[in-house]
Amino acid sequence: MDNKLPPLVVMGVSGCGKSTIGGMLGERLGIPFADGDDYHPTANKAKMANGIPLEDEDRLPWLAEIGRALADGSAIIACSALKRRYRDLLRSYAPGLVFVYLSGDPAVLSERINGRSHEYMPSSLLQSQLATLEAPESDEAFIAVDISAEPDVIVDQLVVRLAGN
Repeated sequence: MDNKLPPLVVMGVSGCGKSTIGGMLGERLGIPFADGDDYHPTANKAKMANGIPLEDEDRLPWLAEIGRALADGSAIIACSALKRRYRDLLRSYAPGLVFVYLSGDPAVLSERINGRSHEYMPSSLLQSQLATLEAPESDEAFIAVDISAEPDVIVDQLVVRLAGN
């Protein structure tokens, strides 16, 4: 595959598989992968661990850190990027950025979250994320993927679709 791929953000709400798909895609494409969770400051992690949804003022410095990482070149980062303005901010750092939007049924997402342990993301925050989510629009560079397939099938689909870009 062409190593001239744009930077990618694997986006969606908690439990959609951002880290799993992003890591597998990075390995498959030979592109570095990072989890956006690693860019959260300690205060954000503590807030979420206490079941308190983040506000825009909490997210904007975090998104700027991710944007700077994306600006450095070809990379894949898992980041919720729930609102259009968040994605616009990320694109301001990396104009060629493409979003991989992982979406799925809320019941499936809830089941996934309840079946795992996460350092600071309790299942109680899923509803606030779903309420905040603004799906990408037709004027945004994105690839939408339903999460109902197995991760390796999703990655296969993404590789094919990215090759067509």
